[in-house]
Amino acid sequence: MQAHTPRRRFGQNFLTDRAVVAKIIAAIAPAPEDHIVEIGPGPGALTEPLLQVLDTLDVIEIDRDLARALLERFSPTKLHVHQADALTFDFSTLPSPLRVVGNLPYNISSPLLFRLAQYAERLRDCHFMLQREVADRMAAAPGSKIYGRLSVMLQYRFQVEKLFKVAPGSFWPVPKVESAMVRLTPLGAQRLRACDEAVFSRLVASAFSQRRKTLRNALRDLVDESSFRAARVDASLRAEALPVHAFVRLADALVSDARISGPCAAE
Repeated sequence: MQAHTPRRRFGQNFLTDRAVVAKIIAAIAPAPEDHIVEIGPGPGALTEPLLQVLDTLDVIEIDRDLARALLERFSPTKLHVHQADALTFDFSTLPSPLRVVGNLPYNISSPLLFRLAQYAERLRDCHFMLQREVADRMAAAPGSKIYGRLSVMLQYRFQVEKLFKVAPGSFWPVPKVESAMVRLTPLGAQRLRACDEAVFSRLVASAFSQRRKTLRNALRDLVDESSFRAARVDASLRAEALPVHAFVRLADALVSDARISGPCAAE
């Protein structure tokens, strides 16, 4: 394809290092029959080696010029191009179990991760290139200053593994930050589940919206002392000290409160 001028509004930084591409493909370990969707294929650095293995591949590309170039370059019987925004794309229209890969634009990585978490039960795994700072937050442990809403909401559904770092010089244009490759693997049917996941999500968001405050103060309008006691959660702690299972206990205690209806309210 002709040289494509990266568009800042799409956060385009294209992977150009063939050695890094080879490491990513090795980490994914694709098999011919796998159902894989690539987010943001760009000029096709990962697309081409994936198609050398896969029977078919779906890609989601928001840039119409890049989408057209991919259609011209690869057979439509092998490559299915969806010219769309991954933030609004309905991943349930693709076969499952689905494997998701991509070099995610830094400017949409967090909202895209939250969106993909909604499809966790349809996924086999995800392999993403992200800003290293985001990767660190995804895998952060309780008690860390970078442990936050993203950490809790992803670790609630996935095992998060940081695979390797990638230097800025592996991309064009060269970003100002280091990147990292991350693998997300759904925890499966036996994972810990909140009685009402909407309440759980609201609770986590509220707790970290004022992360310097204690849970008692940050959640003053949502949780009373009886719910803290029922969940065996110390209200004097900050949100960053609470592991995922404690957030689940607190959300379940909140659902059991008469003020909120939910699937566990009658238990």
